[in-house]
Amino acid sequence: MIVIQIAQTLDESRKEEHAAIECCQNLGKGLTIAEITKERIRRAGAKIKEQTATSAPGLDVGFRVLKIDVSTMEDVYYRPEDLKQADLLGHLDNIRADRTPEDLLFHCLVDWGIGLDLPIVQETIQGKTVFFVDGTGLVACFDPGVTEELVKELAARKPMRVVFRDSSYASDAVKINIEQIFRSLSPGTEVRGI
Repeated sequence: MIVIQIAQTLDESRKEEHAAIECCQNLGKGLTIAEITKERIRRAGAKIKEQTATSAPGLDVGFRVLKIDVSTMEDVYYRPEDLKQADLLGHLDNIRADRTPEDLLFHCLVDWGIGLDLPIVQETIQGKTVFFVDGTGLVACFDPGVTEELVKELAARKPMRVVFRDSSYASDAVKINIEQIFRSLSPGTEVRGI
């Protein structure tokens, strides 16, 4: 199920919205219709879990909230005459500084056309955060210091797709060898960098 809700602010002058405003205040949430919608989904999920406690223990009634934002990538529309040689090192990373690993993951899901509703598991492997979407449908690591050992461990799981941040590699050699590692250990894996 997909619910789309504009974060419309509740109007305190409207009597019919007073209960919703009070609910948001009690929850410590913003005074928007979107917050009321999320709380209704939480309560419906809790009721479903309660009703199916014996027939479906561990039932997942969670949900994701996604918000539209500007691109994860930096605007890189420069004219050659506007760039100076000394400024080039400042343009090595093409990802906005305020983006989280989850932002990057969902960027990749949209880019690849992968369902946003698929299960996502986060694991720590060799000290790095790795996301597994739909089992091994997509494996993503955006942490710095990615080593060949980590790449080999991920390739051994034979993911369908794998993505790393271009600036994540521990060395240039790792970045150069990643394609070959996957070609030898998991030839069916599509490898990308962002």
